[in-house]
Amino acid sequence: QVREWKNEGSKRYMCTGRPGWLTVSLRVGKYKKTHKNIMINLMDILEVDSERQVVRVEPLVTMGQLTAHLNPMGWTIPVVPELDDLTVGGLIMGTGIESSSHIYGLFQHTCVAYELVLADGSLMRCSPTENSDLFYAVPWSCGTLGFLVAAEIKMIPAKKYVKIHYEPIRGLQKICEKFTEESQKKENNFVEGLMYSLEEAVIMTGVLTDEAEQSKINRIGNYYKPWFFKHVENYLKADRTGTEYIPSRHYYHRHTRSIFWELQDIIPFGNNPIFRYLFGWMVPPKISLLKLTQGEAIRKLYEQHHVVQDMLVPMKSLEKSIQTFHVDLNVYPLWLCPFILPSNPGMVHPKGDEAELYVDIGAYGEPKRKQFEARASMRQMEKFVRSVHGFQMLYADCYMTREEFWDMFDGSLYHKLREQMNCKDAFPEVYDKICKAARH
Repeated sequence: QVREWKNEGSKRYMCTGRPGWLTVSLRVGKYKKTHKNIMINLMDILEVDSERQVVRVEPLVTMGQLTAHLNPMGWTIPVVPELDDLTVGGLIMGTGIESSSHIYGLFQHTCVAYELVLADGSLMRCSPTENSDLFYAVPWSCGTLGFLVAAEIKMIPAKKYVKIHYEPIRGLQKICEKFTEESQKKENNFVEGLMYSLEEAVIMTGVLTDEAEQSKINRIGNYYKPWFFKHVENYLKADRTGTEYIPSRHYYHRHTRSIFWELQDIIPFGNNPIFRYLFGWMVPPKISLLKLTQGEAIRKLYEQHHVVQDMLVPMKSLEKSIQTFHVDLNVYPLWLCPFILPSNPGMVHPKGDEAELYVDIGAYGEPKRKQFEARASMRQMEKFVRSVHGFQMLYADCYMTREEFWDMFDGSLYHKLREQMNCKDAFPEVYDKICKAARH
């Protein structure tokens, strides 16, 4: 298809042919209508190499499919981003994170090789040792350097349960101190925080294990169970700590049934015990279904009165960041997920030469701030994130100018490769593909 595009005279940019409504991002890319759509129907797990401890997959393999395939074989991947429908391609070209990221980094940091079809129609494999410039430039590039056709991801042995400890904490300073402390401990396989208000949070730490106390097993993924964030909130309300054993696959997809807490806005009675018992098996609706069936008016309404954002900020700026989120958005719960950011080349790396602990602050829901105005409020947030050397996840609405965008991200390697590999006529620049200012 790429060679055909070349023979036709490379008249317009290329993009993947996957329809916009199928993606998990709430944005529907307008470029799909004007660019040449390249159909990439690659959705298979190609090989599981237990000697190298690597699994080789095609880009449309989803997290649900991958864990279902690997777990019975005794394997899993180090970072399993939450929602079942997230694809390997999206998690590499965009980004992905999970509560194990304080050890392993972002999803891209668990990948050991990529295979891409480039603008000239050739196939190239890249890894830290071969074509390494391309290997480091691919993550966050949103498909603007080539088409991903395969990826190799590290595997780790799977265990049956996650022994999870819930600890309610009050007072913002205390929350930040405790969260930082737990995120620095390598013996915690998982660390996650849910903030229910500016001064209240539950911090969860988890350890993988094959043994469990039968009386403390909680199969949270069963359809009739309370939504996970509501279950966690009970520890806060009762002001008590607790320990449970959750089957690993249930843990990895703990926020899937309620789409974090987005479903409470879509189905307000969704957590009612009667509804869960009778109809819980029907939810969540696939995000793709919600996008396919929502009209333009509802989409606009969402854009103005709803926020879905993940900001990645240095752990040392956590307290200041939460206060800023509170003032600019006032959305709760807030999701806190720590990750280590290695000092690799590419668009996203810490300011210094050392790996640094960062935290993903996820705000999903309806801002309670009185004067919330999507563009102005988000621009204010983006400015703050740039000031602390943080990053905005690119699946979300982004209101930065081109200068601001390249101030946030390091474009040096990316632009060098676009030049070298003649991407300029083949793919739009990442900014043009995702930023609102470029599309309107």
